[in-house]
Amino acid sequence: MIKIHPVTRVVLWAFSVLVAFWLIAPTLVVIPLSFTGKASFAFPPETWSLQWYESFFSNRAWTSALSNSLLVGLLVALLATVLGLLAALGLRALTNKRMSTTLRIGLLAPMVVPGIVVAIGIYAVFLKLGLVGTVVGFVLAHTVLALPFTVIAITAGFAGFDDRLELAALSLGASRLKTFLTVTLPNIIPGIVSGALFAFVTSFDEVVLSLFIKSPYLNTLPVLMYASVTRDTDPTLAAAATVILVFTTVLVIGALVLTGRKNRARRA
Repeated sequence: MIKIHPVTRVVLWAFSVLVAFWLIAPTLVVIPLSFTGKASFAFPPETWSLQWYESFFSNRAWTSALSNSLLVGLLVALLATVLGLLAALGLRALTNKRMSTTLRIGLLAPMVVPGIVVAIGIYAVFLKLGLVGTVVGFVLAHTVLALPFTVIAITAGFAGFDDRLELAALSLGASRLKTFLTVTLPNIIPGIVSGALFAFVTSFDEVVLSLFIKSPYLNTLPVLMYASVTRDTDPTLAAAATVILVFTTVLVIGALVLTGRKNRARRA
């Protein structure tokens, strides 16, 4: 174990707190602005009101965009998790390290390739296939961006898995499918849940790619927020941002609690 000098420890803690505050500072501005009583982004608010939340939930454009984002996010989480699980199983079964490394790099490429490059390429392909402005197009496009996160999360889940458990089950007469369902899958559930969560959040927050494949009849919430911020200064935008923040925070905390309970139950 590496020993850290007390002074160094204090400096590291102070730096961590500073970075954390820097990351959450915008949130401390956006949330109060969503409760302002005036139609402006003046901070701090002089009066308080819930009118912008009423405006958000009573406006069909906002609620439709929210429902589209939720639908696409859930479908992307499902598809990306299944594909990520299959990819992780395939990489795990490969004995050729060079091929495994090459495939891993290919799967993780959407994380390092600039988003605008991916967006232009997908738009060109989808335009020929007639998928621009469709739910199927959004799901497929967002899955491309979300897949690397599911592969990483599920692969990390396999890293802590003891392969001898599978061998023991197979030696006792269990089929490969039964071994996977009763031995392997329960032990990698935390990685699968984490991957699905990352996939959903990636889809739910995606803007650049969505701007290319959207249509007047199908908008996601981040796209509508982007259009709103470039068009006017309606604090409904702050209310929408707060809704996203609260929703994703509750989702993350819920997933962490769920995986934590499963880990404790498994160890017990």
